[in-house]
Amino acid sequence: MTPTVADILIEALPYIRRFYGKTIVIKYGGHAMVEEHLKEDFARDITLMKFIGLHPVVVHGGGPQIGSVLERMGIDSQFVDGMRITDEPTMDVVEMVLVGKVNKEIVAQISQQGGRAVGLSGKDGGLILSRKLHLVRPQAEDKPSEIIDIGMVGEVVDVNPEIIRTLEAGGFIPVIAPVGVGESGETYNINADWVASKVAVALNAMKLILLTDVEGVMDKSESLISSIKAGTVKKMLDEGAIFGGMIPKIRCSLDALQKGVDRVHIIDGREPHAVLLELFTDKGIGTAISH
Repeated sequence: MTPTVADILIEALPYIRRFYGKTIVIKYGGHAMVEEHLKEDFARDITLMKFIGLHPVVVHGGGPQIGSVLERMGIDSQFVDGMRITDEPTMDVVEMVLVGKVNKEIVAQISQQGGRAVGLSGKDGGLILSRKLHLVRPQAEDKPSEIIDIGMVGEVVDVNPEIIRTLEAGGFIPVIAPVGVGESGETYNINADWVASKVAVALNAMKLILLTDVEGVMDKSESLISSIKAGTVKKMLDEGAIFGGMIPKIRCSLDALQKGVDRVHIIDGREPHAVLLELFTDKGIGTAISH
C-alpha cells in the first residue's frame, strides 16, 4: 500500500526528536548545485531542517563553476591527482567564484525558501586557518618521494567555531565557502569535503553528510551498501575496493568519525530531497558510516 502523507510524517517523527538541537554539517556539491530543481529542493531541505529545530551548516564546492569562468577568461585548468593547480591568477578566480558568486547564490536560494542564511569564507572571523598543502608522491624504493607544488592549495590547520555558534544561536544558517587563510594572510583553495569534515569535528556535529553524484559506497557486485562500520570501509580502502573520487570522501569521513562525529552519510545529491530522505526515513538513500 502506498504510504500516506501521515505515514511519512509519523516515520519522520522519531528522527526529528533524536536530531532536535543537533548540528548537522552538509557538504553541498555535484549535480545538486547545477540543476535548478535540485538546487531548489536542497534549499527547501535545509530550511525545513532549521525550522524543526536542527542546526544545519552548509559547506559548498564549486569546481565546475570555477572551471567555466577560467575557460571564459582563457586560463587553462591543470590538475594533479584530482586537485586544481592554483597559481595567483587562478586563486583570484577561485575566490571570486566561490565567495562572490556561488556562496551568495546558495544564500539567496535558502532565503527564497524562508530560511535565514549567512555566507562565510574561511577568512571571516578567522574561521578556517590553513597552510600550503604539500603533495607528496612516492617514487621507487631507491628514490626519495617527489614533492609537487600545486600552488595556493591548502589544508585545514584549525577551525574556529565561534562565529558559526553565534550564527546558529541567532537562528541563522551558515553557508561556508572552502577558502582558507594562512598565518600571514595568504588565501588558499581547500577541498570542500575536507573543510566539511573539519568543520563537523570543530562543532562536535552529530552528523556529516556528503552529497555526491553516485548512490554511495558500493560492494563488489556494485550494489549499494546502506550501512557500514568504519573499520570495514577502511579495510575496503586499503584493499583498493574503493577508488577514484570516492577515496578522498572516505578518508575525510574516517577522519571525522575518529575525531568525534557520530555518523557520516554519503548520499546521491541527484535524488530530489536527498538530505531529507536520508535523515528522516527508515530506509534512507545512501551509505551511512558509523563507529
